[in-house]
Amino acid sequence: MKLSRRKFLHAAAGAAALPAGARGASATDYPSRPVHLIIGYPPGGSADMTARLTAQWLSERLGQQFIVESRPGAATNIATESVLRATPDGYTLLLAAPANATNVALFAQLNFDFIRDITPIAGIIRFPDVVDVNLSVPVHSIPELISYAKANPGKLNFASSGIGSTLHVAGELFKMMAGVDIVHVPYRGGGPALVDLMSGRVQLMFDNLPTSLEFIRVGKLRPLAVTTTARSAVLPDLPTVADFVPGYEASAWYGLVAPKGAPAEVVETLNKTINAMLADPAAKARFTDLGASLLPGSAANFGKLIADETEKWGKVIKFAGIKPE
Repeated sequence: MKLSRRKFLHAAAGAAALPAGARGASATDYPSRPVHLIIGYPPGGSADMTARLTAQWLSERLGQQFIVESRPGAATNIATESVLRATPDGYTLLLAAPANATNVALFAQLNFDFIRDITPIAGIIRFPDVVDVNLSVPVHSIPELISYAKANPGKLNFASSGIGSTLHVAGELFKMMAGVDIVHVPYRGGGPALVDLMSGRVQLMFDNLPTSLEFIRVGKLRPLAVTTTARSAVLPDLPTVADFVPGYEASAWYGLVAPKGAPAEVVETLNKTINAMLADPAAKARFTDLGASLLPGSAANFGKLIADETEKWGKVIKFAGIKPE
């Protein structure tokens, strides 16, 4: 992973240094027609919400329609490959997500090399998972969860949105660092997993905060902690897992990438426009309502985040022996 990360950062620096003429003569007119923003998830989830908020902002500021297209399947690899094989002119973009980092280690053979084949554009948001339990589980804190799991090895099930998903690897990291034996139960999406968590068919879930938040607020789930190193503004009284398991951190993030070779002028235009969105009070408030923190910064900043996440979760997947479905 370290070698891939070095290659990626070197390639990003080299791409930025290319002269404008080498990157596409029409880039200065960008965008002159509609832009397609592809996501690898079904409509209605946090990825879809993030993409639509971002597309609306870009459409209004850049004068062309940014169209969100959902292409779920194969752990986001269908959507990812369709973008990376597109013409690198900035008119086909991908909402990059943690699955793009975990899939590098999860799948032995992909038709692309994500780090090599992308041009990072901008980070958008980062948000925690929240450790939820069914109301019947007799624990109210992370220390109680660890004690209960150790006293009942193999009896607690944790749900996820699928093998190798961010929800899965967050649970595996917890197992590894807390030294507990809890059993993974994969679902085909976070929605069905949440339904079974609330019904008691499974007992535990490391869920994205935006999708659990309303169920927590109405008392259908019991939250124990958030998985980021800092508390969440929308659940300020909830501790972090790291308060009890030092060094633990897991979070979801979204940002924009284009195929390798996208014109530098296009990247600059999109990066500046997204950073303006992240500085806008109304847009900031909408993302904060999702329980998210913002990821302003350069294209290189976002590229480094992707490289770091790829390295981190690759180690967890290897340690846990996770294999794709």
